[in-house]
Amino acid sequence: MKFLPFVWSNLKRRKLRTTLTILSVMVAFLLFGFLVAIKQALAGGVEMAGADRLVVRHKVSLIMSLPESYQARICNIPGVAGAAHMSWFGGVYQDPKNFFAQMPVVPEEFLQMYPEYLLPAEAKAAWLRTRTGAVIGRKLANRYGFKVGDKIPLQASIWTRKSGGNTWEFDVVGIFDGAKKGTDTTQLLFRYDYFDEARAFGKGSVGWYAVRVKDPAQAPEIAQKIDAEFANSPYETKAETEGAFVQAFAKQIGDIGTIMIGILSAVFFTILLVAGNTMAQSVRERTEELGVLKAMGFNDGQVLGLVLGESCLISMVGGILGLGIACIIIEQGDPTHGSLPMFFLPKGQLLTGAVLFVALGIATGILPAWQAKRLQIAEALRRN
Repeated sequence: MKFLPFVWSNLKRRKLRTTLTILSVMVAFLLFGFLVAIKQALAGGVEMAGADRLVVRHKVSLIMSLPESYQARICNIPGVAGAAHMSWFGGVYQDPKNFFAQMPVVPEEFLQMYPEYLLPAEAKAAWLRTRTGAVIGRKLANRYGFKVGDKIPLQASIWTRKSGGNTWEFDVVGIFDGAKKGTDTTQLLFRYDYFDEARAFGKGSVGWYAVRVKDPAQAPEIAQKIDAEFANSPYETKAETEGAFVQAFAKQIGDIGTIMIGILSAVFFTILLVAGNTMAQSVRERTEELGVLKAMGFNDGQVLGLVLGESCLISMVGGILGLGIACIIIEQGDPTHGSLPMFFLPKGQLLTGAVLFVALGIATGILPAWQAKRLQIAEALRRN
């Protein structure tokens, strides 16, 4: 620490160059923060998935339905603690760009299956007594300004009404929150009995089942039992853990992790060249001064440490600024105003960012520092 003022004074010799290098590093870590938040939004459901829950869907495809009667048979399988079904509604609110998930569910079964959705008792009671009632997530309510008592008209893209037309209207009776920061609160949930009675086709069918198991360690075994129960039937099933289901669903968009690593690798490689060139030029400009330092008694290790300290300080300042600004902007909320199920920067990724800017500082400074370490006093003083 006693050499820190000396290191800082060397960086101030070329203020413009140092500032531009720090800004380059800052932009890289600002991008890192945003990409991590987006990755969390698109694939974070895997982390939020319940270890004691399975998802049971049609063996061929998720778009194919299963009979509602399967629920009782699933619940009779040893090791199963309960089951709840859901279906994809796929309605449009005002404009096709206004996308959010809507699902018909059995209220009590759904809330028991997903305790992470927090719905006030009075809202639950209103939902049970209002046939056209719906509950919405907090983010969805904030996105469109919905409030309890509103009517939400949806234009069905799949499920037409038996009375004719494709307009469905729901009464907002409650707003649910998430027990955890990453809980998806961008959905609209309405009653399955109303949906099944009013739809023109597909009566008695559901999209998929969520199944709670008594012992998470036995989840793979119970999944096999469920599939065996419906083997060779017209509606064969594929049961898998909720985490595996969410991960497969996210991969339909693409391998988010690989995409993020590819973008960040390109950015950090560019910054590596920029910062590395800055440090190399700085050492070349100060060759004579480094020779004087060695003549005054600075050993090779101290000279190496001084140069490496400069590169690490540039990287650290830029990294802290970039991550700090990313945190401030991300805390303002989802830039899509609710389209993403979650949008936040996990605290663990801040530690990853810290490791990255230290590694970047070492990588950009190690070669110039090594050259400074090997510099001979006579040669350094003769160069000027």
